Amino acid sequence: VGETALAGGSSSTPTPQALYPDVSCPEGLEEMLSAPPPDRGAQRRHGWNPIDCSENIEVKEGGLYFERRGYSRGLHAWEISWPLEQRGPYAVVGVATARAPLQTKHHAALLGSNSESWGWDIGRGKLYHQSKGPGAPQYPAGTQGEQLEVPERLLVVLDMEEGTLGYAIGSTYLGTAFRGLKGRTLYPAVSAVWGQCQVRIRYLGERRGENFLSLVAALGQVSALPLPPAVKRYLLCQ
Repeated sequence: VGETALAGGSSSTPTPQALYPDVSCPEGLEEMLSAPPPDRGAQRRHGWNPIDCSENIEVKEGGLYFERRGYSRGLHAWEISWPLEQRGPYAVVGVATARAPLQTKHHAALLGSNSESWGWDIGRGKLYHQSKGPGAPQYPAGTQGEQLEVPERLLVVLDMEEGTLGYAIGSTYLGTAFRGLKGRTLYPAVSAVWGQCQVRIRYLGERRGENFLSLVAALGQVSALPLPPAVKRYLLCQ
């Protein structure tokens, strides 16, 4: 059964830095990751949603797994913690729209199997989008032809200004995995077929473009504009 939820260790294999030394990360990512972590309130707002998940998935109470929040603009990053021994086949990490299916009867990767989701199979090193598995592209595209062993913690980097999704391990960005994501509202998501696995999410922050910051600075003057009340409310809620 494939199931979806919305919302390092040591190895003898080569390090990410050795395999992928020249990949440039999205603008603003290093600055965002070096900033103080978001407070507990922000973590709650960006955690797993207990409603948007398979009936076989339990969102633990008392953790940072509450409010549904999608991303349609800005640069966002979050950490996924998934123990290696709890992955099994088809451990997929990525994003999905609100229309993505949350459960299937087939023993397969659900995330990335349709047009509403995008995912990286961290066990096989494959990228899935409208994919059934065979022929899926390899990620990262290492210069030495070796598959990277993904440690317990990895970062997901969603850049809605550029419309891209990528991943990082530690301070090493592995490159762009998916493009063409602009115009959507996307949510952090994982899918698994291994029973009793525990996958944690930790939101790391966001960065908005200069145009958005200029808009925020102007919002203080919205009340004085000759606009209908409904339009003013719309602008203030953006």
